[in-house]
Amino acid sequence: MTTVATTTDRLFASVERLQGTTPWGRVLDAGTGEHSLRWLSERPTEALAAVTASEAMARGLREKVPLRPQDRLIIGNWTDPTLLAGETFDTVLADYLLGAVDGFAPYFQDQLFPRLRPLVRHRLYTIGLAPYPDVAEDEGGALILELARLRDACILLAKHRCYREYPLDWTCRHLERAGFTVEDAWSTPIVYRERFITGQLRVCESKLGYLSDKAL
Repeated sequence: MTTVATTTDRLFASVERLQGTTPWGRVLDAGTGEHSLRWLSERPTEALAAVTASEAMARGLREKVPLRPQDRLIIGNWTDPTLLAGETFDTVLADYLLGAVDGFAPYFQDQLFPRLRPLVRHRLYTIGLAPYPDVAEDEGGALILELARLRDACILLAKHRCYREYPLDWTCRHLERAGFTVEDAWSTPIVYRERFITGQLRVCESKLGYLSDKAL
């Protein structure tokens, strides 16, 4: 009997609760990263296909996350109509994929869910981040907003594209327009800790080499 690792991630734990006793079957991680791929690799799936548009991400994942012979790590962009054409999956995860689209396929957001719909045989789980408010309610929130502006400024000055997040109601509307039935949807607060702050500052640092004006 295979022992399934218990996740400590609240969002993935919610997905596991919704999945219940339904078999995972063939699974697609439509916008993979180390966090989601590692979690899915520990679930009792028949086969796992993980898609990323980043070659650097794919190289890192191959080194960090062991996969089985039946699993695939695919470099591709959802604007490509041949990507996984004709395939279907019992379970599809879009973990922060919607917000990342603008970084790899600008203005494709409204086509993302119609693009995924033919691939979904049973269930699609979508996880996203609500857009930050323009004004914070407290001092801690104000610091997070300042950090987000610094990060985005560094990305733009490096001539790269920022991610663009969408609110829950926008996401639900476009899921339904794509032919999905939204069975459950909710929002949960995020507590940003040192790891998040450090990660955002590392993003800023990684963009410095691309700046043409070193005086900035």
